[in-house]
Amino acid sequence: MITLRAATPDDAAAIVAIYAPYVVTNAVSFESSPPKSEEMRDRITEAGDLYPWIVGVDDESGLVLGYAFAKPFRAGSAYRFAVETACYVSGELESQSLRRNLYQSLLATLTQQNFTQAISTLTMPNDKLIQLHETIGFRRAGVYREITFKNGQWIDVGLWQRSLTEPNTPPDEPVLFSAVGVVRG
Repeated sequence: MITLRAATPDDAAAIVAIYAPYVVTNAVSFESSPPKSEEMRDRITEAGDLYPWIVGVDDESGLVLGYAFAKPFRAGSAYRFAVETACYVSGELESQSLRRNLYQSLLATLTQQNFTQAISTLTMPNDKLIQLHETIGFRRAGVYREITFKNGQWIDVGLWQRSLTEPNTPPDEPVLFSAVGVVRG
């Protein structure tokens, strides 16, 4: 069985082990080299109490098998209601439901936090991830053509957007992740 819980800085090395193959072997990640554990620890810490990082942990082995997180969509206080999301799982689990479970938990958590929009950036073509995102409620919002260069080629990046809550006027301010905790999707 797999338990979903809030990530801690102590999970950084396990998260890097999951993420590094995405950086090295394909264009899914926009980074050119994998971060070190210390850098990943800083990313988790910098998310602070507001932006969730959620890990899926195997109950028997205690191993982190995947993670999902949110970060600010753009700089500027007017964007504070929108987040960018991502989810990565251990390579051997690609065909299983862990990614969906992590993502659904992340989206449910963000909804409870009063965020209104989730944005995901996907390298294209990427039928498998597009299908996953559309299955969990994301819709294509646009495409940046030939905007990234990796592995010797120019790559298109698609934007997928999901409404989390109906925007109120005035909007409800986001609630701290530490106050909401991990919400099951």
